[in-house]
Amino acid sequence: MNIVWFKRDLRLEDHTALIEATRHGPVIPLYILEPDLWQQPDLSHRQYQFLTDCLKELDTSLQALGQKLILKVGDAVTVLQDLHHRHKVQALWSHQETWNGWTYARDQRVKRWAKANALLWHEPSQNGVIRCLKDRDGWAAQWYRMMQQPCLAPPQALQTLEEASDLLPSAQNLGLGETDCPLGQRGGRSEGLKLLQSFLSERGEGYTKEMSSPVTAFDSCSRLSAHLAFGTLSIREVFHATEKRSQALKAKPFAARGRWPSALRSFSGRLRWHCHFIQKLEDAPSLEFDNMHPAYNGLREQDFNEAFFEAWKAGQTGYPMVDACMRALTATGWLNFRMRAMVMSFASYHLWLHWRAPALHLARLFTDYEPGIHYSQAQMQSGTTGMNSLRVYNPIKQGLDHDPKGDFIRNWIPELATMPQEKIHTPWQAPTQLNGYPLPIVDEKTARKAAMDKLYGLRKNNSHKEVTRDLVKKHGSRKPRSQRTSRAKTIKDKAQGELPL
Repeated sequence: MNIVWFKRDLRLEDHTALIEATRHGPVIPLYILEPDLWQQPDLSHRQYQFLTDCLKELDTSLQALGQKLILKVGDAVTVLQDLHHRHKVQALWSHQETWNGWTYARDQRVKRWAKANALLWHEPSQNGVIRCLKDRDGWAAQWYRMMQQPCLAPPQALQTLEEASDLLPSAQNLGLGETDCPLGQRGGRSEGLKLLQSFLSERGEGYTKEMSSPVTAFDSCSRLSAHLAFGTLSIREVFHATEKRSQALKAKPFAARGRWPSALRSFSGRLRWHCHFIQKLEDAPSLEFDNMHPAYNGLREQDFNEAFFEAWKAGQTGYPMVDACMRALTATGWLNFRMRAMVMSFASYHLWLHWRAPALHLARLFTDYEPGIHYSQAQMQSGTTGMNSLRVYNPIKQGLDHDPKGDFIRNWIPELATMPQEKIHTPWQAPTQLNGYPLPIVDEKTARKAAMDKLYGLRKNNSHKEVTRDLVKKHGSRKPRSQRTSRAKTIKDKAQGELPL
């Protein structure tokens, strides 16, 4: 008997752990709902709702093969021990997981349990992230080799076994409260496949230029990030579908290809960046909690302003583009990368908040929360990696660039619905028309300069540079030789590549 432990891989297609396990005997397809996990400060109702959608569809798919999903509620080690005792389990199979600190500690306990019971735990990779990686030399080439391997077909049938499932607890029973995301995405593989198809055939043509603006990004981005986070689609499946679409375009006359070649190149590159950032957390789990570069320890901890934090969370900072983004994210569970970077940058630089509290709040808001990407980005936008350029987003300029008419702002900030276009990004210049919308809580230019002066001061230190060299070796991006381009284009790719899908 083999246990296939589903985690963030809620599908049957291209599922290495499942396919390999079925070659070694009958399997128990298991999902463990761990109540303690859902008490962690980075999880929320919207993510749980997406999960329940995924589990229902996974169960339906498994039943079509002859065996339902076995759902257990409780501690993972306790559940596994019980199944092992009653079914004489010989091996445990699951994909390698790089997730939050709680799951890392849990997997360490499972590893000790498996060893104590002389039980093999097989953990194949599902996304090109490499465990025990020494440095980034050759990483990109290895990633491409894995993506180019064929996707695995699901098993044709599973042996039926008798094992009761527990009832899935409600979000309320887990202490997650009532629904807090009225416009959130639905989970399940079928939804992911629809999004993939519509993106590659219809919605994605303007992806390259339209992903930066929240006016267009909600439609022009793939919206697959939540499905990749929960594993209803494998990243290899998405890579293959994108390559297939690219090859089909090459057969068409040049004039008939439109903007698609550029869009697909941009999207394919971001699939690699997706895993590049998860690899960072795999290599350094402390990134979830600690500054990547120790020179920044103590920089913001003593100056945390709770009033600023609450205003930022509520979309009440007085800067319309920041506030519209926070309100949209709260209602939908999604935001495009440029705006994610801006709201994090504003919290860290303009409001001088330590990145950890804003990052946790955003983690709860993102239905597509992926810790490896999330905490790397939070630190990048806070200037604490030591190896990335300091990029402070001016929220006024971002509004002018990406919502010039103020359509997005008016949609999410009804107080400014009647504000003239020439004042929509600086409404404090028309104080009689604010309709209760607040004045700016900080002066943008003054706050930005103060933050930059502090950070640049630290970067001039020789010891800072020495640590940075080690960080680049461990975490910095490398492209395979065949992928290398000019230095200017490489810099541009790095600046634009840190994007959600």
